[in-house]
Amino acid sequence: MSGTLSGPLTVALVAAGAAIGAPLRYLADRIIQARHDTLFPWGTFTVNMGGSALLGFLAALPAGEVAMAGAGIGFCGALTTYSTFSYETLRLLQDGARFAAVANQLASLAGGLGAGACGFVLARALTG
Repeated sequence: MSGTLSGPLTVALVAAGAAIGAPLRYLADRIIQARHDTLFPWGTFTVNMGGSALLGFLAALPAGEVAMAGAGIGFCGALTTYSTFSYETLRLLQDGARFAAVANQLASLAGGLGAGACGFVLARALTG
């Protein structure tokens, strides 16, 4: 990040956002996955789509670096999870659920990009 925020303030904002995003991701994942009797990782998929939409929304706002450090990098960074997505996809392949693994890859990539774009467009529409 360039500009006015740097050093300890930026780190504190990122840490504060992450302190909220990480437990929320864990809880949301567990709640959502418990409602689905399937191998498909609906919990991770859902938090990744929501986080992508929120990050797209934030990116379009004129709020600047303060909001992006805390909410974007910290909260959305901790809420979304590429490593868990990768692990769950590999687990699906190991379990022989090839269709679910490929569906997870394609839906997560297309959905994440689409959710981010929708969030961006929504923010632009709301802020004129």
